[in-house]
Formats: sequence, C-alpha cells, structure tokens
Amino acid sequence: MQTTFEIPTHGQGLYEFTRQVTRWTSGQGDGVLTLFVRHTSCSLLIQENADPEVQTDLHNFFARLVPPTTDPSMAYLTHTYEGPDDMPAHIKAAMMPVSLSIPVAQGRPVLGTWQGIYLFEHRNAPHRRSVAAHFLA
Repeated sequence: MQTTFEIPTHGQGLYEFTRQVTRWTSGQGDGVLTLFVRHTSCSLLIQENADPEVQTDLHNFFARLVPPTTDPSMAYLTHTYEGPDDMPAHIKAAMMPVSLSIPVAQGRPVLGTWQGIYLFEHRNAPHRRSVAAHFLA
C-alpha cells in the first residue's frame, strides 16, 4: 500500500503530520511503514510532541549550527543562487534523516507516548512538501 502526504510549510520549523499517518495506517494490521521526503532541503524526524519548546529549541540549534550564507562564517559557500537559506538547508538535510521506518501494530504506528512524526522545513519560503509512504504488511 502506498500514498503521498502533502505537507504545506510556511517557513523554517517542524510540521507534525502524525495524525495523517495514523489515519492512513488505521485498520491495516501489522507491518512496517517507510516514509521518504522527496526534497533536498527538508528532513523527517521523530521527536517529542508534548512541549512546543522542543521544536523551538531544535530549530534554534540548527539555525546556529548552520547559519544562512549572509553570515560571515558561511562566506565559503558557493551555491547561493536560490537565496541565503538554500545551501544551509541542503546541509541540514544532509545531516538529518530523509527517511524513517516505523513499525505498525494493529494499524497504529508504534510510537512512544510523546513521539510525533515531523517534517523539518529548512527553507524560509512556503513550500508544499511531498512525503512518500509505503506500508508493507
């Protein structure tokens, strides 16, 4: 079974789509779900979904770790055609997962109590991101 999740973003940050995934796997029994983001400037994460400060802190950490090309420390980067956030977004995506494998039991993703599935957008501009999903029973 396969589908694609379309996730609209409005700038850098984490966008949870756990509910959409859970609805799609509902009633499917036991198996493995693979998610794969079809872009080179965003990532996928399983992360805490209880305290929004976790998402804020993750965003702020990666913004400091890989600042935009306007930062003097990033002056060595040459891929700047699409703006100062483009190459830093590619670097962040290279550092984080672009695919996830999640066990499914009785039609529900086997996630911990406070875990959620997120798309981590690394670009400033709004995008419509595609996440391919494959469920294997």
